[in-house]
Amino acid sequence: MQELGDEITAAYPDGDLLVLGLLKGSFIFLSDLVRHIRRPLQVDFLVASSYGDATVSSGNVRLLYDPETQLEGKHILLVEDIVDSGRTLSRLMDLLSVRRPQSLEICALLHKHIAEHLHHPTRFVGFDAPHEFLVGYGLDHAENFRHLPYIASLQ
Repeated sequence: MQELGDEITAAYPDGDLLVLGLLKGSFIFLSDLVRHIRRPLQVDFLVASSYGDATVSSGNVRLLYDPETQLEGKHILLVEDIVDSGRTLSRLMDLLSVRRPQSLEICALLHKHIAEHLHHPTRFVGFDAPHEFLVGYGLDHAENFRHLPYIASLQ
């Protein structure tokens, strides 16, 4: 976590930084991450849904909570728990980019490297992930398992 925090700190030497967590999955990772970013920042959240009770993304992304923070002119770091299909992130990047941020980047705890629908690179990645459905450390299946202090495969 320290290395990722150092990398983000170096990438944003000045300007307003908004760390925007994608709920619910990113909340544990985001809280640990921001403690390792050594510069002023703001935190806000958004909620999008594309899984429901399934283990495969439906492709239908719904924005359930939109951040109230002004995004224009700020560096926006969108924090995600895991990059999987890329559908949700692609839709969110489109929605956020029209709000004219100074920059818009993605930070993910885990990346499966199968995101054929994601047309924006994930700039900051904690770990590569296997092509399995993972739970724990904020990741869930049907709202269960988020509380686990480790990451495990549902298989």
